Amino acid sequence: MFDYGLPYSDPAFSGISLLGSVRKFSTRCRVQLVTAAPGVTAVDSNLGENIRTLLDAHCPSLTDAKQACMKPTPFLRGGMLQSLYSTMKALKRDKYSDISYDRETKVLSDGGTVSLDWYPARGPDSADARPIAIVMAGLGGSSYEYHVRCLAKTLGRDGAGYRVAVMNHRGMGRTPLTSPKIYNASDTDDYRDIVEYIRISNPNAPLLGVGFSLGANVLTKYLGEQGAESPLSAAIAICCPFDMSLTGRSLDADTFLNNKLFQPHLVATIKRFFRRNSEVLQNSPTDYDWDAIMKATRMSQIDTLVTARDSGQRDCWEHYRAASSTPYVDGIRTPYLAINSMDDPVTRYEGIPQAKFKSNPYIALALLKHGGHLGFFCGLRPKIWYMTPVTEFFDAILKHQSKAPQLALSF
Repeated sequence: MFDYGLPYSDPAFSGISLLGSVRKFSTRCRVQLVTAAPGVTAVDSNLGENIRTLLDAHCPSLTDAKQACMKPTPFLRGGMLQSLYSTMKALKRDKYSDISYDRETKVLSDGGTVSLDWYPARGPDSADARPIAIVMAGLGGSSYEYHVRCLAKTLGRDGAGYRVAVMNHRGMGRTPLTSPKIYNASDTDDYRDIVEYIRISNPNAPLLGVGFSLGANVLTKYLGEQGAESPLSAAIAICCPFDMSLTGRSLDADTFLNNKLFQPHLVATIKRFFRRNSEVLQNSPTDYDWDAIMKATRMSQIDTLVTARDSGQRDCWEHYRAASSTPYVDGIRTPYLAINSMDDPVTRYEGIPQAKFKSNPYIALALLKHGGHLGFFCGLRPKIWYMTPVTEFFDAILKHQSKAPQLALSF
């Protein structure tokens, strides 16, 4: 009989040990919810509540001891695998993501163009009161990303009661670049203009915000800038890189995932953007070093040559400090949920401003042990975990606000 180094060979012990391991893993997979303590209330509230009260009552996928759990797909246990699988799924179609958009283009005041991809298709009734979720993808992303289409289908399906408008930035998602201004992580002007346009066009519809990765950073920064004047009823930020300097260092690190996946993909996306729009960008007031851009191999080089130069900053690191949304979190007065994973190789766990979530009664952080960057795949047949929390959160906020219409922010 061979000795495999097991402490005991008793089958009963093995069963108990296995059960203990399963329980330990389940505990590790529970959602960690970070919010202000019950005694911390919103200054404009007459209810004596903060956001945790609503989450406990209406969002079991975030708070219930049995339901608030994200067990990753068995073959996608690590952050690297989750992130890699998300990238591989980017343009794939399945029953969760197979939709067709209704495109609208909007020319902004400087002549630049953004597009809005609607799901379901727009109707002729401007009095439609169904809520509208305004969605932003990450760097180089668009409405065609797998996770964006999954979210649009989840919210826009029959019975859910939502409409979705995915904002494609200048030159992205087959949107023409019609002015030399380029989208970047610190500029909230385009998003502000689009939110206002949709608000005026749909006066009876509550507006919601969703941002992924870099889009989540822009959304968070916008909410902090707007404060109590934000027209959004609620917002969700998924994989927000609150500390852009830390994110920049993470992406610049010499790792397999960066060298073989993130850096080649992102740099190639920017180079294609410049080649495709060279005629417009040649007229930019920024004097780009085109040769250096085409020779760049890292996003830090691209951001120094392009984004920092556009913003009048010395280099990418100065830009990252200016673009970080962390300083704006304290100013948020919109019900706000951030969803991040502790094994995200891009938006590092250390950069999440947890102390701010513990002091601001309007915001909550759902922190997961697994999920990677824009992954969060669970089940034997991988599907994205956060679709239920997103729906529950929006449903809870809108239901609560409908009972207190006199309050812009009523908890």
